[in-house]
Amino acid sequence: MNRALPAVRLRVPTHEDAFAWHGIFADPEVMEFHGGQAAELSEYEELTARQRRHDAERGFCLWSVLDESGEVVGFTGAQPWEHAWGPTGEIEIGWRLRRSHWGQGYVTAAARETVRRLRAAGVPSVVAMVDARNERSIAVTRRLEMRLAERFRTPRCEREGHCYRLDLRQGDPETNDQ
Repeated sequence: MNRALPAVRLRVPTHEDAFAWHGIFADPEVMEFHGGQAAELSEYEELTARQRRHDAERGFCLWSVLDESGEVVGFTGAQPWEHAWGPTGEIEIGWRLRRSHWGQGYVTAAARETVRRLRAAGVPSVVAMVDARNERSIAVTRRLEMRLAERFRTPRCEREGHCYRLDLRQGDPETNDQ
């Protein structure tokens, strides 16, 4: 049974969104596959400022995700993969969401809007770098019809990861709701 996805809005993150992101990511469950804990507030202030620059320069960034009430509940979007390992220089799509909004379709709705915006910006393809244990994010890659392209070990913590790919020059798959 397919259910309708919730309405979400994406916006370029404001300075105030750094505080929201910091609070959301203070939840160890939210950060389970991202180092286990939130960064310092100053890092989120710098991250949101960098996203504003990315959007102005590239037409995309990590956008703040707002739920139906207008509350910031996380982020989704894309930015270049800047690590010295993996798909360096390719555009990575990603998402992170407040725990209370998990399992309700918010990430899928926001990720689909991200894909639409990236296509409009002329991005030819994206990757998603996902911890192999992160079943929720792997499910989102499936809903986006991404394909598993590579398995890898992260250099820092030696965890297994997956690199998923999606060619954005093809049609817009929106067949699997959630």
